[in-house]
Amino acid sequence: MAPAGLRLPDMTGLVPGATATELPELRLEATYYDTEDLRLARSGITLRWRGGEPGPPWTVKIPYFAEGLTLERREIRFDGGEDEVPSTATDLVLASARTRPVEPVARLTTIRRPTEIRGDDGRLLAYVVDDTVSVTSERHPAERFREIEIELHDAGHSARQIVDGAAVRLVAAGCVPEPPVPKLVRALGEPATRSPDVVVTALGADATVVDALRYAVARSVAQVLRHDPGVRLGGDPENVHQLRVGARRLRSDLRSFAPLLQRDRVAPLRAELGWLGTVVGAVRDHDVLAGRLGAHIATLPGADAHGGALLQHRLEGEADQARGVMLEALRGARYLGLLEALVDFASDLPLRKAPGRTDRSNAQMAAMIARRPWRRLTGAVGALGPDPSDAELHQVRILAKRCRYAAEAVAPVVGPEASRFAEAVEEVQTVLGDHQDTVVAESWLRSAAADIPSCGLAAGQLVARERSLRLDLRATWRKSWRAASSKKLRHWI
Repeated sequence: MAPAGLRLPDMTGLVPGATATELPELRLEATYYDTEDLRLARSGITLRWRGGEPGPPWTVKIPYFAEGLTLERREIRFDGGEDEVPSTATDLVLASARTRPVEPVARLTTIRRPTEIRGDDGRLLAYVVDDTVSVTSERHPAERFREIEIELHDAGHSARQIVDGAAVRLVAAGCVPEPPVPKLVRALGEPATRSPDVVVTALGADATVVDALRYAVARSVAQVLRHDPGVRLGGDPENVHQLRVGARRLRSDLRSFAPLLQRDRVAPLRAELGWLGTVVGAVRDHDVLAGRLGAHIATLPGADAHGGALLQHRLEGEADQARGVMLEALRGARYLGLLEALVDFASDLPLRKAPGRTDRSNAQMAAMIARRPWRRLTGAVGALGPDPSDAELHQVRILAKRCRYAAEAVAPVVGPEASRFAEAVEEVQTVLGDHQDTVVAESWLRSAAADIPSCGLAAGQLVARERSLRLDLRATWRKSWRAASSKKLRHWI
């Protein structure tokens, strides 16, 4: 924050050779949109229309990193008239708004005095932006404030030096350093600073099983909400992966912690989470398959390059179709209703009773929660013959993942031994996951070759590679299993 009469200090030389040039003053008129209960602002998201500057007038800002005096948000801009929010913009904030409509909540008039920082080679490094903001809002008294921000445009080694150097000069001139706060939050005051709908509270050394359950649920729900915008934007497969992991982990944790929860509340949620995992999983499976086959196709002989290209074209078409189905689902009432239910669930866990357990009984409960999926896993492994089917190994992988999730969930209560056990079980899951990837890839290749005979030779070579990899994995997974089932690792269960 800056006092009204402050004179902006000279920003020349923030890094060796850097110049500072004051740019013309701008007058910016902005209308901010949010739900009635400010769900976007409380999640660090901004949706606004702003005139008076070049480029599309609609902007959505989504946070992806915050630490100390630094706030990094992804900014996506859209064209459109002032009177109607573009559907592409509301789509990006849908997971936070959910079933509530977005509406105007404040109008801000900003007098902006930017200063451009360039390196000795002429490259744009940053802007020092001096904003005086006037606020008009039905829910908050009109007011005015001034803030100065450093907006980096270069991610090189000089970025931190620019931020630190500018901050020192601004503080010396009379500014007060504060954690970064979006203008809308500052304008709306206390209601916009309240906690988001889902809060993930760190666990302490004295965490109970109920604390661990609360943390596990909130973490997974927050993970789904956080990665939803990235899934809609596309471009980074990791967002799809993380959303699916959040849904699947939560579904597994609700099963593991079932003794603590009201069954009639949990069963419908688990069913809907299964549906969500399937919808998002189809896209994730194509992402994994595309990465896998793309690398293998690149190694085909030149004579088979055309066949490989046909395979890639088919896979891309299927991936686009799966993405379309997923996005339609994520815009539907079923998904939004599920998100509302998950937020409500995380905010008020439907416990069977409020347990007043001793430390000993608390540890026993944690062990019991991990023991149930472990017994299912050992039973499945014990039932395998000398040459198990692919389907049987896939089922072992699923059970290993559930067992790992349960151990990770109670690790804050049990201690490091649960984490070490979870890591060992994860190795079993990883090896058998790689095994299943070869099964899926071979099945897809055989289907593609049947439909497109001209790619048969290329597909045959790729099938041979997948089968060879699968044989190697079959020969090694039991080694991982022996390590995970060591009594030394699982004595606490």
